[in-house]
Amino acid sequence: MLPTHKLHTFTLLLLLSPFLSLLLLTPTVTGSSSSMFSSSFVTPSTPLLSFLELLQQTAFQTFGSSAKNFDPKTYVDLPLKFTLSETQQAFQNLPRASSGDVPVEDLNRYIETYFEGAGDDLVYLEPEDFVPEPEGFLENVKNAEVRAWALEVHSLWKNLSRKVSNAVERDPQLHTLLPLQYNVVIPGSRFREVYYWDSYWVIRGLLVSKMYKTATAIVTNLVSLIEEYGFVLNGARAYYTNRSQPPLLSAMVYEIYNSTGDIELVRRCLPALLKEHDFWNSEIHKVTISDAQGCYHTLNRYYAMWNKPRPESVITDKESASKFLNVSEKQQFYRDLASAAESGWDFSTRWMRDPPDFTTLATTSVIPVDLNAFLLGMELNIAFFAKVTGDNSTAEHFLEISDVRKKALNSIFWNANMKQWLDYWLSSSTSEETQVWEALHQKQNVFASNFVPLWMKPFYSDTSLAGSVVESLKTSGLIRAAGIATSLTDSGQQWDFPNGWAPLQHMLVEGLVKTGLKEARSLAEEIAIKWITTNYIAYKKTGVMHEKFDVEHCGEFGGGGEYMPQTGFGWSNGVLLAFLEEFGWPEDRNISC
Repeated sequence: MLPTHKLHTFTLLLLLSPFLSLLLLTPTVTGSSSSMFSSSFVTPSTPLLSFLELLQQTAFQTFGSSAKNFDPKTYVDLPLKFTLSETQQAFQNLPRASSGDVPVEDLNRYIETYFEGAGDDLVYLEPEDFVPEPEGFLENVKNAEVRAWALEVHSLWKNLSRKVSNAVERDPQLHTLLPLQYNVVIPGSRFREVYYWDSYWVIRGLLVSKMYKTATAIVTNLVSLIEEYGFVLNGARAYYTNRSQPPLLSAMVYEIYNSTGDIELVRRCLPALLKEHDFWNSEIHKVTISDAQGCYHTLNRYYAMWNKPRPESVITDKESASKFLNVSEKQQFYRDLASAAESGWDFSTRWMRDPPDFTTLATTSVIPVDLNAFLLGMELNIAFFAKVTGDNSTAEHFLEISDVRKKALNSIFWNANMKQWLDYWLSSSTSEETQVWEALHQKQNVFASNFVPLWMKPFYSDTSLAGSVVESLKTSGLIRAAGIATSLTDSGQQWDFPNGWAPLQHMLVEGLVKTGLKEARSLAEEIAIKWITTNYIAYKKTGVMHEKFDVEHCGEFGGGGEYMPQTGFGWSNGVLLAFLEEFGWPEDRNISC
C-alpha cells in the first residue's frame, strides 16, 4: 500500500497529466503486480461527471416522481453543446421553487438548449462486412421458419453498429463517452456504448455471421483501452474507468484467430493481454489462502477502485446506502456495489452475506469461481499466443501459472459432495494477510457460475470429473422449462431466479459439448433447444431480442433489478447464432413452447 503522502502525490499527478496517468496506471508486463492498484486507491472523478451527477439528481427531483421509468444513466450520458462553465452557469441561473426544485418546463428547456441527446455522440455506421445472407451461413438450419428468423437476428448487427463521433475526439471534455478509433457493436437500449464482457458473445455471433472485420475492430478498441488505462474498462465511458468486467479479451482474440488465422492480430494483442493479466493479479484483486493441507494458493476477486455512488446510478446507490451512518461503512458498501458491477452480476444474492438484504452486499469478500476460471482461460490463451508467435519462454511461464491456478481452483472451490465449484467467502474484504481455508466458507448455494470451470480445457478434458459435473448439473435444479436459471433464489434482483442470461447458457452448454461425452452433448442440446425456443417466441410476440429471459415461462423475457428490461440485444443475438451453428435445426422440428 502507498504511504499517504505518496497517494496524495499520485492523485495530483493523475489529475495533472493524461500522459503521466498512463505511465502510473499501466502495470508492467513482467508478471509482477503493480502497486499502483492498491486497496486504498480511488479513481478521481472529473468536473464534468460531478456536474452531470448534480444534473441527474436535479432531474430526479423534478421528473422522478412523475416520469415513468426514470433512468439516471441518461443524464450522465448527455453530451454538452457548450463549455462546462457556460453550462454550469446556466444551470445555476435556473428558477427554483421554495423547495429548491426546478420547474419541469424550465429544466426541459435547459436540457434541450445545453445538451445533445444521450447517445448522439455515437453515429450509425453500417458494417462494411455485413451482407444480408453470408455464404455458408447456418447450413444446418434446415427449417425455413427458423432460418428466416436467424437471418433477421443476423441483420440486427446493422442496428447495433456504431462509430464514436469525431466530436468526442475533438472536444473530449464535453463527453463522458470515450474516443475509440474503430466501429463498435453496442448491446442495445440504454447501453449506448461498447461493453467489455458483452463483446465476447457479440463476437461469437459476428463470427457466425462471417463479420470478421467488425469482430477485429471491437478487439482493437478494447486493446486501446488497456494501452490507455492498464485494463479493459467495464464500458467506454468516463464513469467506468474505476472498474473492469469479467476478463474475456483473450478469449475474443482466440476465437477470431481460430476463425481467421490472423497471426498479426495475436502479435498486436499479446502485450496488452500481458498488461491485463498484471492488472487482475495486482494487489487489489489478489488473495492468498492456505488450504487444508497447508499449501498456499493465490486467487483473485473483483475489486472496484471506487468508494462513492456509481455516477450512472447516484440516486439508487445513495438510497441503498442510506441505512449506513458510519462513513467508512458507507464507502465500503459503495465499493462492493461497484465491484458487483465489475463482476457483471449486478445484482445477485451471490454477493450478499445475508440474502436477500441488499445492504449486506459484500462482493470484495468473495473469491468467485467464474472469475478464476476466466483467468485460467486467459493464462492458457496467453501461453498459446506466445507459442504461435515464437515466444517460448512466455508460453512455458504461462503454462506453469495456469497449472498453479488449476490446482488452486480444485483446492479452494471444488466441493466433492456437491460435485460443483463453490464461491469462497473471506472473513473480511481485507486481503493483506493470508487466510486459512475453512469448509464453512464455501458458499453452498447453487448458482450457474458453479459450473463455469467446465468451460475450461483442464476440466472439460478430464472425463471422470466432467461426468460428475454433468450429473450434478442435471440434479442442481437450475435447468428449467426455458433454459438455465441464474440461481435458485427469487430475490427480485436480476441475476437471480427466475432469470436466465445468454452468457451463462452459452458457457455451460459449450462446456458440456467440449467434454466429448455423449450424455453431456445430449443435455447441452436440450438446453440450447429450450433457449432458442424461448428467444424465438419472445421475438415473435414483441418484435425484438431481449437482454434476459424468464426461464420458468417459455417466451417470456426477464425482469427485476435496477432498470427496465432492455432490448437489442448484443449477447442474446450472439448466443442464439452460436447455438444454431453448433446444433442446427432440422426441417421437421417444430419451434414452439
